[in-house]
Amino acid sequence: MNEVAAHDVPARLWEIFLEFLLVGATSFGGGTVAYQRILMVEKKRWLSEDEFMASLAIGQTMPGLNAVNLAVLCGDRLRGAAGALIAAIALLIPGCTFVLLVGIFYLNQTDRHLANILLGGVAAAATGMLSAITYRIGKKQLTQLKSLTIVIASFYLMSI
Repeated sequence: MNEVAAHDVPARLWEIFLEFLLVGATSFGGGTVAYQRILMVEKKRWLSEDEFMASLAIGQTMPGLNAVNLAVLCGDRLRGAAGALIAAIALLIPGCTFVLLVGIFYLNQTDRHLANILLGGVAAAATGMLSAITYRIGKKQLTQLKSLTIVIASFYLMSI
C-alpha cells in the first residue's frame, strides 16, 4: 500500500494555527492524539499513517504531553521551527484559557456549588468523548479476547 502525505503543498502557518486550535478546542479533556491523527492523516493528509505513528513514538519518548510533542513534531515537519511553535501554542490555547477562566470563576464564587456542578459536567463530557474516541481507534482490537481482557481490567483498576 502506497501512502503518500501531501508534502507537495506546504501548509500555511495560519492553517496550522487554525487546525491545531480546533483540535485543542474539541479534544479538551482527552482524546487529543486521536483528533490529531484524524487531522494530520485523514483530513489534511499532512502525514502518512506510518509518519504519524513514527512521530507519536518519538513524541512518547520526549518529556511532556504526548499531544503537545506530536503537535511540535508535525508543525516542525510542515514549516520548521515556526510551524512547531504555532502548532503547540494553538493546541494549548483552548485548554489553558478554559482552565484559567474556570479557576477565576471558582475563586470568585462564595458558594462554589455552581462551579462544582460545572466541573462535574466537564468531567462527564470528557469521559464520554474519550470513550468514543478510544472505541473508534481501538475497535479492531476489541474483537480479540486478550485485548478486551486488558481493556476491561484497565477500566476496572482505573475506576477503583
